Amino acid sequence: MHLNFSQQMKMSQQMKLAPRMIQSMEILQMSVMALQEKIDQELEENVVLEQIDSKQKDVHDGDPDSPEAGREIEQREIVVDNDHNNEADFERLLEMSAEWPEDNITSGGKPSSNRIDEFSDRQHDLLGNLQASPQSLQDYLLEQFHYFELDTEERDFGEFLVQNLDENGRLQGTLPEIIQVYGQQVDYAVADRVLNMIQRLDPPGVGARNLQECLLLQVMDEMPLRDVVVTLITDHLENISQNRLPLIERTTGYSLDTIKAALEQIRTLEPFPGRRFQSHISQNVSPDVRVEQGEDGKWRVTLINDYTPELRISRKYVRMLQDNPDQQTKEYIRKKMEAAKWLIEAIEQRHNTLRKVSQAIVDHQSDFLENGPEAIVPLKMQQIADDVGVHVTTISRAVDGKWMETPRGIYPLRRFFGGGTTTAEGDEVAWQKIRLKLQEVIDNEDKHNPLSDDALVKEMATHGYTLARRTITKYRKAMNIPSSRQRKEY
Repeated sequence: MHLNFSQQMKMSQQMKLAPRMIQSMEILQMSVMALQEKIDQELEENVVLEQIDSKQKDVHDGDPDSPEAGREIEQREIVVDNDHNNEADFERLLEMSAEWPEDNITSGGKPSSNRIDEFSDRQHDLLGNLQASPQSLQDYLLEQFHYFELDTEERDFGEFLVQNLDENGRLQGTLPEIIQVYGQQVDYAVADRVLNMIQRLDPPGVGARNLQECLLLQVMDEMPLRDVVVTLITDHLENISQNRLPLIERTTGYSLDTIKAALEQIRTLEPFPGRRFQSHISQNVSPDVRVEQGEDGKWRVTLINDYTPELRISRKYVRMLQDNPDQQTKEYIRKKMEAAKWLIEAIEQRHNTLRKVSQAIVDHQSDFLENGPEAIVPLKMQQIADDVGVHVTTISRAVDGKWMETPRGIYPLRRFFGGGTTTAEGDEVAWQKIRLKLQEVIDNEDKHNPLSDDALVKEMATHGYTLARRTITKYRKAMNIPSSRQRKEY
């Protein structure tokens, strides 16, 4: 084998994102609550960054001649000049420090009393919204199980079974498989006896290994039509799910009225006995923007910044940059100031982009706001990107996880986007509007003779929606609407 060593020069183009651009994109994509957490973290880690107290802001807002009145304009003029070590930027910072009064100098490392109060209020609000931890299914079952008179082998295996129930209260696998997983010697008769004990616990149906066993465990001797119910559960669950009542009638010899009455009893049983113990934590939604209709009838968007504090660079560290002769200290402060400045500008850019994007969405979807979801129009992100003058990926980041407060409720910004089709009259209509019409048609059909998918195609065409059969089937399934055979009432 012959080896060669050589040097070659190769030219190629690569696109690399600057750290500042990456930070801007990350902040743009954050929800309002994530941004709040980001700001709180930066306030803790960056000593030169501080929050503007609401009281201070009110005082300076009322005094146009105060140094604070021109702070915002002055700060926006600051630009990053990496080629010259940001000298011009920090010269302006030093000049600004001379205009700031002594009593307004605060330390970025020590939060103000207002900030402590605001943080405390947010923590109390958070704690007030927390739900008490509910009792788990396993804890509830073990409390009951320990009332049985058990020896050590039975107690240990029973606790193992309870801890291995899934969230629906079922065992996954056969009893021999569970014994094998248990890993200790246990007699099958003992295991079966312990399982029977667990299956007698509340809620009824717990400890079953499949749906059929789960339902049978809940059938009581006093249940009306008990024998019919047991027969249907044992032999005809598949036919029940497919609504094949005439087939069940021919197979069992029961009348159709008897089968329907037994099905009413089966519907009272719980197929998932453990689900009432499942903890569903509601996520609080904080809207990022609000849209309101002005007196002129136009819809206008405003940002909701209640949870986003205003930031600035600490005057104390600006003075330290001017007065401290130590070069290492100055370099440390400069780096912290640059990071703080980048953050402030990234947040401002986020606000401006979100405001423009939201306003462009509202301009396209004004019919939605005035007339409701049925009036939504097809809208693509590329259309908004063209209106705002940014790349479509920026639109995707801007609307991700963001919510809009409207007179009709709070909606995610992504809710306003979607494709559509063209009606027979040549008008474009959104898929959401088609779904609403499809639901309306199915709700109003004759349940004794429900519309097949082919019939739905014809019915939708009478309303001006020309759709393929596969499209009807696709949206029917997406909306969890059963087939015509399953919807039929006997």
